[in-house]
Amino acid sequence: MSIQKILAISGKPGLYELKIQTRTGFVAESLLDGKKITVGMRANVSLLSEIAVYTYSEEVRLAEVFKAIATKENNGMAMSHKEDDAKLKAYFREILPEFDEDRVYTSDIKKILNWYNLLQPKGFVSLEALSKEVKEEDTSDSELAKQTPAAE
Repeated sequence: MSIQKILAISGKPGLYELKIQTRTGFVAESLLDGKKITVGMRANVSLLSEIAVYTYSEEVRLAEVFKAIATKENNGMAMSHKEDDAKLKAYFREILPEFDEDRVYTSDIKKILNWYNLLQPKGFVSLEALSKEVKEEDTSDSELAKQTPAAE
């Protein structure tokens, strides 16, 4: 399983799995309750595979953050997103020591931990799945670099 087709839809709780594309948008299935919804093209939708977390030196893809959580928790559940802010920041610092505290808000950390805990029992964020996904992203990034002409 892969987070390549997992969506966060603005204004809708939880996460959704992309099922099919239609002329006017797409159909997605809720990972919370399994209900299918139609989403129009104008909806604000984010693919989890395209989300990154700011660090002081670079942006780290969400799949890599999930992999760090899975490693720390030995493929188990992460800390609850409902803990107080100081505990959440300390926990996130253990996972991603270089995260940019000025640009990564507590609400972002809560969202990441909530998403991880939603995806973990469904097998989307196991070490095996994430290792394969990170490897595929690295390969596609290097392929893109080969295709992009160098600036002179």
